[in-house]
Amino acid sequence: MAIGVTHLVHAFEATAALGLLPVRPRLLALGEPTHGEEALLDLRNELFRHLVEEEGYRTIAVESDCLRALVVDDYVTTGTGTLDRAMEHGFSHGWGASAANRDLVRWMRARNHGRPAPERVRFAGVDGPLEMTGAASPGRALAALHGYLSARVEADLLPCTGGELASLLGPDERWTEPAAMTDPARSVGRSAEAVRLQVLADDLVALLDEQTPHLLAATSREDWDRARLYGRTATGLLRYHHWMADTSPARMTRLVGLRDRMMARNLLALAARGPALVHAHNSHLQREKSSMNMGGRPLEWWSAGALVSARLGEEYAFLATALGTIRHRGVDTPPPDTLEGLLYALPEERCLAGTPRLAAALGPARLRPRSSPWFGYAPLDPEGLSGADGILFLKDVLPG
Repeated sequence: MAIGVTHLVHAFEATAALGLLPVRPRLLALGEPTHGEEALLDLRNELFRHLVEEEGYRTIAVESDCLRALVVDDYVTTGTGTLDRAMEHGFSHGWGASAANRDLVRWMRARNHGRPAPERVRFAGVDGPLEMTGAASPGRALAALHGYLSARVEADLLPCTGGELASLLGPDERWTEPAAMTDPARSVGRSAEAVRLQVLADDLVALLDEQTPHLLAATSREDWDRARLYGRTATGLLRYHHWMADTSPARMTRLVGLRDRMMARNLLALAARGPALVHAHNSHLQREKSSMNMGGRPLEWWSAGALVSARLGEEYAFLATALGTIRHRGVDTPPPDTLEGLLYALPEERCLAGTPRLAAALGPARLRPRSSPWFGYAPLDPEGLSGADGILFLKDVLPG
């Protein structure tokens, strides 16, 4: 090898992952450079199972709808429903069809069976109820938050009735209009009803905060945590819809930034509950600014990982996944003067490297960014090594 880094890289073993980090993190994030490859999810499962069984992590979170994920959490913790129902209704983006995700949920349920509640591993989604084509109605989250409060606090303290909320919300189709993603005029986000709902949602969240001592005495912390999730989601969705209706040049930058802000708030809530693991795209978890081109316009925003890292410091750690080939997607052997090419030259099929030491060893050596012929794969930027604590490298990704 032109650059001597062999001594800094070793074969991947789950036991070695924490050895790359200066302290044991409260929130350990594992990224992936592409979605939908079962080999990467199998690798995630292997690592996360070890960290749950041997290191005491008690939450596994993925880049999926935070409200849908409650179906999976209920199944793995208490056996509510069935595995088929959890996979069909508990994931967004079609990821319930993944065999590796199914294996993960099945394993979590089997491990939790018969264990006391404090020892059970929980499941969570960290993404908002968002898809590429738009955003969900805030109705479900608002109704759930209002229902939780109306059953436990005096009616005079509530800013509205459930009927008023339903009238302002109208049918879900008003909010989920696909054309609104590209045509702000089709969005309901700045209508008089939406503006009023933003005020009411803020008031409901404020009431939830103000009544915390009473609510924790009257109900379980788990129910209170879920109410807070409903509040975060409702206010986040209303803000997202507000910016969908915007016509300024900042519109798309605000939308992608708001999505990561919603993810960051969910991650911080999970970290407050206890040691947690999260799996998502590298671009959502890195400490550097994220960037992309959309419609010919370059966008830059702070990722969820950057926002969480700013709050948690060393209690947040990020392992980026890099890969050599995805030949069934047209991604062939990486050039030797790229970061992936440097790692591909090693004999190991899977390996780990600590990025601080790797960056130091590279010194002034100039690696060029790798380009991908397939839009769905994002290579690592060698200039952004400081945005991760380590790299997990998989040499060849085979079809699932």
